[in-house]
Amino acid sequence: LPSVLCLGDCQLQTPCRIQKCTTDFVSLTSHLNSALEGFDLEFCKALRAYSACTYRNSKVCRGNLVYHSAVLGISDLMSQRNCSKDGPTSSTNPEVTHDPCNYSGPTEAREHQGGEKAHPTTYLFCGLFGDPHLRTFKDHFQTCKVEGAWPLIDNNYLSVQVTNVPVVPGSSATATNKITIIFKSYQDCTDQKVYQAVTDDLPAAFVDGTTSGGDGNTKSLRIVEKVSGKYVEMHAKYIGTTVYIRQLGHYLTLAIRMPQELVMAYEESQDLQLCVNGCPSTERIDDSGHLPLPVMGRLLPQGGAAHPWSVYTLETATTKCHEKILVKDIYFYSCVFDLLTTGDANFTAAAYSALQDVEALHPRKEHWHIFPSDGGGGVGKGSKFFVGLGLVCLILVVFL
Repeated sequence: LPSVLCLGDCQLQTPCRIQKCTTDFVSLTSHLNSALEGFDLEFCKALRAYSACTYRNSKVCRGNLVYHSAVLGISDLMSQRNCSKDGPTSSTNPEVTHDPCNYSGPTEAREHQGGEKAHPTTYLFCGLFGDPHLRTFKDHFQTCKVEGAWPLIDNNYLSVQVTNVPVVPGSSATATNKITIIFKSYQDCTDQKVYQAVTDDLPAAFVDGTTSGGDGNTKSLRIVEKVSGKYVEMHAKYIGTTVYIRQLGHYLTLAIRMPQELVMAYEESQDLQLCVNGCPSTERIDDSGHLPLPVMGRLLPQGGAAHPWSVYTLETATTKCHEKILVKDIYFYSCVFDLLTTGDANFTAAAYSALQDVEALHPRKEHWHIFPSDGGGGVGKGSKFFVGLGLVCLILVVFL
């Protein structure tokens, strides 16, 4: 009887600390970016630390529903991330090991670390591909001519400039053949680094020949070559930013994910940013989302190389695009428009890759697909564009 009484008394003196386990796990994972390499490794380490904490509290928490929910949740997350139960664990004092060159969210959240009201980081996405088609940080979709050099992004941390050239004579459509990115110097995390890509020269290094920024093993900024000469990624963990650049055919595409807090860190004089405010109205090819009838796709010689003449009809362009893009969203319709405008099948791959980049970098799955009826831009509303285009194709076939 005394031992039973002691056991009861001891349990009263040792409360269930499942809330502390959960708080530590949130602190260990809140700064992680799923778009960066190494995410799964760090997330699994934090999960194992969480699991160990719940195990230490198993006796005193056995009647606590929150505890049992946490145990089930840990098991599910381990299965989803293919985490092994055995392995290294994260430090249980994450606030002590904060890395100033690893972006951990809005300034307010960092200053009140551990507070329950700290808001998670909001990430924004911008992409440019094709003729070119622009998806802004506000998820507005536009098609623009913007011939020459234009700033996509120009804030206190990053500058991105693209140069666009005409695709075919007689059309206002252009495509990107040069991208220049400046990662501005930031505290002790990195010196200024400049990256430049042009058609047929997509390097896996900055212009100074280096492949990373930051001292020692920090590598707070680095370039990863995914496909030689065709696809590179840039990971700037000190500003929580990821950039993808691809070459498809003769032209370049770009996709970027960046924290909203940093996207909006710019002066009034820097307001000409296509990713932030879209294209000027005088540069837009579409009219409130409606694309004009394209040139009926003649592919002209470029750079001295002889290409076969090619003409796509609405039917053949639709079939070609549907081979890659199954959902008839704005990326599908942009693909059709590009084929009819240029006759260059590489634009099909560009639209498909652009959608892949959205799925990899855009933080909100429900916003991956944009449909014309959404009013956010794109190829017309309803079927008016395609009905009209189909009639023109039919007339051309009859009279030619």
